[in-house]
Amino acid sequence: MFKEFKAFIARGNVLDLAVAVIIGAAFGKIVSSLTDDIIMPVIGKITGGLDFSSHFLILGKVPAELAGSSDYAALKKAGVAVFGYGAFVTAAVNFLILAFIIFLLVRSVHRLMDKPKEPAAAAPEPADVALLREIRDELKKRPTV
Repeated sequence: MFKEFKAFIARGNVLDLAVAVIIGAAFGKIVSSLTDDIIMPVIGKITGGLDFSSHFLILGKVPAELAGSSDYAALKKAGVAVFGYGAFVTAAVNFLILAFIIFLLVRSVHRLMDKPKEPAAAAPEPADVALLREIRDELKKRPTV
């Protein structure tokens, strides 16, 4: 069983997948930072100071020490049921950015792989086909009776 496992792990596809998962996780953090730290503040500035991360509805009972609080993270940490539509908008923007970047990467890889290849030189005609072609042409030249 250990030998089978070792053979499975040593296959190139498994190692490639492991590398892809690790790079994907790091890339996800970069996209989250891009969204949270750059794009969402710009969108907030354009919309007049709108900060999506602080938009939520309180659905449950709020503890006395957090009464009147507008800190989404603190309310969530305290176990208050909150409907965090602002966090959802941020996550949706994250997804759209990540999906668009992946689309661009896949499209560029396909373009690189699908480069038009030079047409192959025509293969020489087999001798029997050439002979048959000559016979046909000679028969066409003969007058019909």
